[in-house]
Amino acid sequence: MSRDTRRYLVVLVLLVLAVAAALLITRREALLDHVRANQGFQFVADIDNWKRTDRERALRTDYDFRLSSNLGELPLRIGDWQGEDVPQTNLEVFILLEPEQYVFRRYARADGRSLWLSLIGSRKAKSFHPPQICYVADGWQTDVSSEPIAIGDGELYALQVIATKGQATHVVLYFFIWPDYSRDPAAGTVLFKVTAPLEGSIEETVALEKAFIQEFFSEAR
Repeated sequence: MSRDTRRYLVVLVLLVLAVAAALLITRREALLDHVRANQGFQFVADIDNWKRTDRERALRTDYDFRLSSNLGELPLRIGDWQGEDVPQTNLEVFILLEPEQYVFRRYARADGRSLWLSLIGSRKAKSFHPPQICYVADGWQTDVSSEPIAIGDGELYALQVIATKGQATHVVLYFFIWPDYSRDPAAGTVLFKVTAPLEGSIEETVALEKAFIQEFFSEAR
């Protein structure tokens, strides 16, 4: 066998090995994606985006809240709720906040109750501010507190905002989500916010929002 032939065979073997390795890596990632899909995703949530609090919790969910995914692919059908995307006509949201991803939906139940889900995903600090700031700037009176939400055997905490202006009252529950405990802004942050008009008592409206949020998460610790 000539030297050139041996070199050709060596190159061919190396090429075959490289292709096989690439296929194995692709297969491994596909298997990992399958495992993740079956086991769900884990994220970290807290009520404050700027500092870590004792309300920080690890969450497990079937839904992918990473910015590498498309938040708009979250299902429109969640439990008893049917959603519809609502076009955002307030261009200041995009000009001032510059979100990387933005989802604004109205979800309704057969009994006529409805609420709004807002998701803001970004790697920029300017994209996030406490929602009550916007209410106050528009002349609403606000009351803010921390509210536990039972998730599995644990609980998730959200900030609760009761905003009142004239005869109108909005009840808001919101928290922030990160891919892991490092809470690295470069990995992305998602604001998860649910807003409902007051129907019945505040307690009834808060319970409605909690039931909606519980549809998204299976475990908190």
